[in-house]
Amino acid sequence: MKRHEEMNETKKPVVFLVDDDASVLKSLKRLVLSVGLAVETFSSAMDFLRNPVYDGPCCLVSDIRMPGLSGLDLKKKMTETGKHIPTIFITGHGDIPMSVKAMKQGAEDFLEKPFNDQDLLDVIQHAIGKSREMIRDQSKIMRIQQHEESLTPREREVFHMVVRGMLNKQVAYDLHISEKTVKIHRAQVMKKMQAKSLADLVRMAGKIEH
Repeated sequence: MKRHEEMNETKKPVVFLVDDDASVLKSLKRLVLSVGLAVETFSSAMDFLRNPVYDGPCCLVSDIRMPGLSGLDLKKKMTETGKHIPTIFITGHGDIPMSVKAMKQGAEDFLEKPFNDQDLLDVIQHAIGKSREMIRDQSKIMRIQQHEESLTPREREVFHMVVRGMLNKQVAYDLHISEKTVKIHRAQVMKKMQAKSLADLVRMAGKIEH
């Protein structure tokens, strides 16, 4: 599992371009290819949504105003379908309020037309860096979940009580077991979760409880 996730992170980054204007797509594709990034183009939001999810570093650059699904609709659909891809919107002057709304919904950035080519390349590189972080975070979460699944039902109870800040004697009282038994379970939890400290254990719990 870990090897596969690391491979995903080191896959060649891909920039997905969505715009209903063929000339804009061609221009953007040429720009992105010029810095050695892979590109896939789509003429509509629906075409992009039908595309299989890419599991390597990537980002989406989309016009915000398009026939059919708008960029805002696209971002909403992506969230609903679990496509968590850093997204950059290209917007006209009158679409700034829509872009601000998109940012509130989780978009990475937006650029107002006309924009400088280097500005777009800079935000693309930032978005791809964000994508790599997301892959690493997901990898950590999956490992924590696997460790938690290895706990016995009693160890899982102790785990969730301890990370809520309960003392051994409180856990013992609530579970009707001895404090010594709680300590044994707690030691097993630390070992199986590969936690170096209580603070480490609390951080792990926070990642899988979100």
